[in-house]
Amino acid sequence: MSKPIAIIAGVGPGTGAAIARKFAATYPVALLSRKPDTYEPIVAEINKSGGKAIGISTDVSDSKSVKAMVEKLKEEYGKDVTCAAAIFNASGAFVRSPFLELTEEIMDSSYAGSVKGSFNFSQATLPLLLAARESSPHPPSLIFTGATASVKGSARFAAFATMKFALRAMAQSLAREFGPQGVHVAHAVIDGVIDIPRTKEWDLGEGGKIDPSAIADAYWHLHTQPKTAFTWEIDIRPGVEKW
Repeated sequence: MSKPIAIIAGVGPGTGAAIARKFAATYPVALLSRKPDTYEPIVAEINKSGGKAIGISTDVSDSKSVKAMVEKLKEEYGKDVTCAAAIFNASGAFVRSPFLELTEEIMDSSYAGSVKGSFNFSQATLPLLLAARESSPHPPSLIFTGATASVKGSARFAAFATMKFALRAMAQSLAREFGPQGVHVAHAVIDGVIDIPRTKEWDLGEGGKIDPSAIADAYWHLHTQPKTAFTWEIDIRPGVEKW
């Protein structure tokens, strides 16, 4: 069989790129995003440094787009392609709004990006993860990126919390179903502001933001845990974060 790969959905210049770099040190990686300009720089960087990366324009909320992604993987890596790690780092839009000003369109968009997206991604990657149980150097892993809103529905975050709560529930259900089958499913609560280009100007004081590379290291640690010691959920925050 061909070497198992890693698939990362939601690759941009911050967390997704850091996760891609980390997993590309061991596996060929497939980087997914709707817009090619978000994954093309990191694809080029990984390939230039001696790794193997491809980018696939994918809308995870569209099942046809996700199925087309799997077909492209088979074209690139062979019909017997398997997956050592699948990371769902995609999300619906971050919306902070008074509840009475929320629209049905915002709620539909939130649902599509996180809930429907994670459903489509999981259904597409789990067969590849199950197929990698014998060839993967570590237990095949399905990891979901959550947020503070995954466990705390704060005021004005009804749309964001609803989709993150639902994502966490799906991840928990999958962990209970597929853990006994040898696939490590984990959920990460990212409780704080991540240091990415969009937040560069936010002054949160020294040590007030989460380093994307540290998130990638935590995900790699989850992936390398033996099946006798799976972690279902971790939370990651700056030491100065109030929680």
